[in-house]
Amino acid sequence: MPDEDLIELKFRLYDGSDIGPYRYSPTSTIAIVKEKIVADWPKDKKVVPKAANDIKLINAGKVLENNKTVGQCRVPFGDLPRGVITMHVVVQPTIAKAKTEKKIDETPRKNVCSCSIL
Repeated sequence: MPDEDLIELKFRLYDGSDIGPYRYSPTSTIAIVKEKIVADWPKDKKVVPKAANDIKLINAGKVLENNKTVGQCRVPFGDLPRGVITMHVVVQPTIAKAKTEKKIDETPRKNVCSCSIL
């Protein structure tokens, strides 16, 4: 594939630092891009994703879906058809199921009316 067809992306992290730029084929999926980000994640960061599902990519204000291709997510920028596209990376680790379950109060509640008639 010729170099002109590749889309150049860089990824802005939560602290303002960048990963990349990397060149991707327009047919590469967002899932593949996320795996590359996780593999190249800087080791000195406090927040580190464990898997590709722990991160979300945002481009032009939209969260990108894993099954979309890079070509589908590209937003036309008029005068900059070959420019580097910056995507924002949000780390959102999957929370263990035990933590997400609501605590249920085991004690039964009494239905008591506290109305006052004057």
